[in-house]
Amino acid sequence: MPRKVTLRDIAKEANVSLSTVSQVLNNKPNVSAEMRQHVMKVAAELGYKQKVEADGTLTYKLSTVGVITKSRDNDPLIVNPFYSYILAGVERECQRHNINLMYANMEVDTRNHATNFPAMLLDDIVDGVIVIGAFLEETIADISRRTNQNIVLVDGYTSDDVVFDSVLIDNMKGAVSAVSYLLENGHHHIGLIGSQPDSYPSIRERREGYLLALRQHGIDHIYIEDGELDREDAFAATLRLLKRHPSITALFACNDNVAIGAMNAVRERGMNIPDDISIVGFDDIDIAQEVMPPLTTMHVDKVFMGAMALRHLRDRAADPDRPPVKTLIGTQLIERSSVRRLE
Repeated sequence: MPRKVTLRDIAKEANVSLSTVSQVLNNKPNVSAEMRQHVMKVAAELGYKQKVEADGTLTYKLSTVGVITKSRDNDPLIVNPFYSYILAGVERECQRHNINLMYANMEVDTRNHATNFPAMLLDDIVDGVIVIGAFLEETIADISRRTNQNIVLVDGYTSDDVVFDSVLIDNMKGAVSAVSYLLENGHHHIGLIGSQPDSYPSIRERREGYLLALRQHGIDHIYIEDGELDREDAFAATLRLLKRHPSITALFACNDNVAIGAMNAVRERGMNIPDDISIVGFDDIDIAQEVMPPLTTMHVDKVFMGAMALRHLRDRAADPDRPPVKTLIGTQLIERSSVRRLE
């Protein structure tokens, strides 16, 4: 059975964009007569058959969607307890709409440059791609070119002049809520663990949210110890911070893994949680409710982020010329047992 001709096939053969093909086949007015004739001629030569609804409009749907994460040294990002739930959300939404789902890791080097591209991009077998996590802008642009701009970023950032549909966390507001919660519980000496001035944008936003919350409450005491987003580094950073500033009564960690590293460091110093130090995390990964004491944290609906990404991709396929859409996912404070109220 011959392969079904797609809009992408026509765009490639006609050397035009996917959006131009869509406009022509949907009989949109903003295409020149010469371009319309050229695209229609190529479509006919390829044997493309339009699917027409009762009202005479052309419809087409996503058939196969790809999800890409990155890996380094054979350590795929998808094992991350945060991103695995995003993939689950994409999968659930694909099942609802009978869309095939493919998944691949993209290998990157120590400078975050892609060392190869997955076969699903090279062989042109996906109708759109959801990119999860941090990639260099040039890599995102290359993925976009290979999918005729059918791409959605999840927790992915580009510069203001390179814009794609995206699903992001409202990190700033979430961090303000977390720090404000500590302040409302009587903590005026609050430390920050798990960020750096040049951190990934989502973590920088959490750092900025920490500072904003302190300013909003008129607090001048700022305690920041720069560090990476992992438990071992958070452990060492917490020890340094508490040694330097023994007046600290609470910590805001930029994610739950950092919070767990900080909890281990507090215990290493012979202190108790929350009696001596209160801790709030961010993300609400599964282990947050299993540590002792269970961690108070900012919940992020990770499954919904994945589902929303697929919805953006479907909307983009149906209307390639719509403006880029950015969706901010709000957070919710989950109170457990790692914070105590100071009298």
